[in-house]
Amino acid sequence: MSDRIKVLPQYVLPKQALTSLAGRVAGAKGGAMTTGLIRWFVGKYGVDMAEAENPDIASYASFNEFFTRPLREGVRPLANADFVCPVDGAISQFGAIDEHEILQAKGHKFTTTQLVGGDAALAAQFAHGSFANLYLSPKDYHRIHMPCDARLTRMIYVPGALFSVNPTTARGVPGLFARNERVVCVFENEQCGPFVMVLVGATIVGSMATVWHGVVNPPRLPQLTEWTYGAEPPVVLRKGEEMGRFLLGSTVVMLFKKDTIAFNPGWAPERAVRLGEMMGNRPR
Repeated sequence: MSDRIKVLPQYVLPKQALTSLAGRVAGAKGGAMTTGLIRWFVGKYGVDMAEAENPDIASYASFNEFFTRPLREGVRPLANADFVCPVDGAISQFGAIDEHEILQAKGHKFTTTQLVGGDAALAAQFAHGSFANLYLSPKDYHRIHMPCDARLTRMIYVPGALFSVNPTTARGVPGLFARNERVVCVFENEQCGPFVMVLVGATIVGSMATVWHGVVNPPRLPQLTEWTYGAEPPVVLRKGEEMGRFLLGSTVVMLFKKDTIAFNPGWAPERAVRLGEMMGNRPR
């Protein structure tokens, strides 16, 4: 069965309603029922609780508390590299931006302008640059960290669909990452200039949050909404610091300017990655 046929049910599923319901369940403090749900999830997906700052399943009051659990100090050391991987997950695709197009999966591309919500001037800065699409599965750690030191300049909420973002859906739904709901975060690095981190929503993703704003959604706004951040006071984050989190899994898409990053030669599509490992260096 082709991937396009496999994803057909997603076009008719009430994705917004399912996601709202999942958000309520995940936020509920259900005592033994919550503990049972977490215990089932850990067993189903093979979550390594030994890496958690708090490995006691019964101590989490809600599923959301468990899902966004912090890691133990020192379990994700930062590589000696200009750019480190911002998440635990797997590489969907990465490489060069073909003028303004990004590879989603074989046979599927989308444009940088579509990804950032229609801002052609912002997208133009990344013409012939580099991109990386990183997928977070249910078992992964779901906080997102900074690949390098940077100052936040803009955040854009882009309303959209809520298709799943798993590998099958990425192969079966055209323009997936540019049609789903997303939060576009624009940063400035002193050495490399601007780069973008896009948090992509998905079915059952109850919300996305950033450390400077808090929960961005819900509410799910019907229109594109933008926030700008100036120099007073600046929002400055260091390499490896947390910048946001997903409540249930999704994908992070990053854009870099031309000649900004030479990717880790060990990276390949579908390869598992871990927070803090070498993502790349500036070209020398």
